[in-house]
This record gives sequence, C-alpha cells and structure tokens, in this order.
Amino acid sequence: MSGFASATAETAQPPVPHIALLLPLDAPGLGSAARVVQQGVIAAMQNTVLPLRTYSNYDETRSALASYKMAVASGAVAVIGPLTRNGIRQLAEEKTLPVPTLALNIIDTPAPPQLYFFGLAVEAEARQIALLAKKQGRQQAIIVTANDPLARRLQFAFEEQWITSGGEILREIEYTGDTMVFADIAADPSTMTFFATDIEKSRTIRPYLPNNMATYATSQLFSGNKDTLLNFDFEGIRFVDMPWLMQTDLPAVTAFPRAYPPLTTDQERLYALGIDAWRLINNLISNRAKQPLDGVTGQIRLNGQTFARTALPSLFYQGHAQAADAPLIQSVQLFPDQFKNASSVEAPVTVKP
Repeated sequence: MSGFASATAETAQPPVPHIALLLPLDAPGLGSAARVVQQGVIAAMQNTVLPLRTYSNYDETRSALASYKMAVASGAVAVIGPLTRNGIRQLAEEKTLPVPTLALNIIDTPAPPQLYFFGLAVEAEARQIALLAKKQGRQQAIIVTANDPLARRLQFAFEEQWITSGGEILREIEYTGDTMVFADIAADPSTMTFFATDIEKSRTIRPYLPNNMATYATSQLFSGNKDTLLNFDFEGIRFVDMPWLMQTDLPAVTAFPRAYPPLTTDQERLYALGIDAWRLINNLISNRAKQPLDGVTGQIRLNGQTFARTALPSLFYQGHAQAADAPLIQSVQLFPDQFKNASSVEAPVTVKP
C-alpha cells in the first residue's frame, strides 16, 4: 500500500513529511492496548499520501513530550497520540503545539491550540444514557453503584446530566453484596434504573429487579454476542455502544477490514478507535475537522477541541445485543412497558529513540 514509510528505524534519514503515531507499544500494561490501536490505524490507511511512523519507545508518565518533539523534528506534519491522560497532560502544558495533534483520551484541563481530544470515555456514555432515558419518558432514576473509581465516575456523570435534563434522582444504591437492598423496588413507567456497576456485579443484581423495570447501562455490560448466556441475563437492558460492534453489516463499517486473528470485544473497541483516529487526523490536516464524521465508533462532532462521540442506542434481546432500531426486535410484544418509545499491508516503520 502506498503511503507507508519504507525505511527502518535504524536508518539515518533527513526529515520527511509523515503522520506520527505516538503509542507506547512496549510499555508494561499499556503495550497490548497500544498495539491494537496501531492495528486499527493501519486498517484505515486507504489511498493515503503521507506515510505513517510509529514512535513507541517512551514512558507516558515522563517522556511523551520528548518523543513528540522528536516526531516533529523528524518531519511529522500531524501526530496521533499519546494514549493516556498522563501523556496528554505533558502536551497540554505547552503554550503552543506546532502541528495538529489528536490525543487518544480526554482530559478537562485547558489545551493549547492544535491539541485535540478523542477517546472512548464511558462517562460520555453515561451522559448519553441520561439523555436517552429522559427522551424515552423516564422522570425518576434509581442509580446502582459500587465503591470503586469507575462506578463513581459513571454515577456522577449520569447524575449530572440527569439533573441538568430535569430528571429526579429517586434513590442511590451502593451495592456491597447484600441483594436485600433491592427488595422494595417496584417498576413504574416513569422510573428507570441505571447500572454504574461492572458486568459481574450487574449480572448478580439484575435478577433482583422487576423484569419490567426500565433498565439502562453503558457499553461495559456488553462483552460480545458469543456470550449468549450472559446476554440472556441482561435481557431488555438498554445501553450504548459503537456501530463497529452493533452494526457489522453497515457499509460505513464494512469499508474497513477486521483484525485477524479475531480480537476480544474490548480490543475491537480499541481497534475501532484507531480507525476513526486516522480519519480524524486527516480531517484536521485538510481543515475539515468541523465536518461531522460517520465513524465506526459512533457519530463524531467537534465540540471545542474535543471530538465528541455519540454511541449507538442498543439493547439485549433474546441473548443477543443489537441496535435498538434493528428490524429483528419484537420486544414491544413481549415487554410492552420496558420497550415503550422505544487487508494485507506492509508494516509501517516504528521509530525508537
């Protein structure tokens, strides 16, 4: 495929224009995720002009900025990365950045010009669920949470959006292993339950809620459609996830090759992140960043310096998770209240300092 750098990392070269991929491929704990993102970026490279170079031998907690400067000095006209909030903060502390830069995570601190954010933060999904449930006529919310950082982040994100949207919080229930805390919950058409808990806790809790209780969650409850028994346990739960997983026959999705060997569901999300990151950085280079993108991770729009992703409304139905508007759904007849309103390429060069 044209567009890949052909020189090896050890070959001395004058600076050449390229797109830099700043990913910690060899870092303990991060390397496997970074390599999947890189796979996704490569999968999206179609009829590209600029080559891709990956800068990988750095520590995201200390030396991301140094690798960034190396990439720019080597001729990078745009940069994808870093991957972690710690790495991104190093770039955010700069007064200016010389080239368009797409960080693969989202932070709240002020950013210099040319630094943009794009990520798969589940907090954004929690806020989207709040808007979706409100649109579907829910007025009161029961939030099921746990004493762990991710559950708290989901809880707070959902509650902030829910209250802003005019919803009322009926109860907050912290699950510590005692299912009796759910004994007095009764279904009501105006009331919904939001799971901020992880997949295992949610699976334990679900049988103790009324079958016809309107229940919502984020993508963390979906581990793939091969796990039919688990999906049956979540029957009727609404959530949001990406078209890459929920609409696999969509032309905008089939335009890109799948990884081989197959990836896990969590890895597929990172692979899709890489695909859309490549598309977004090219939009930044060509001054088309303000154009909405029909991404494989969702509908993407630029909001300030953050590319905001709207995921696909989905639900669990008969052991299978699918888009909420899929034609196979006949749930309205079964649960009328709950569903109311309702390629082979040459590897790019990896540059190591």
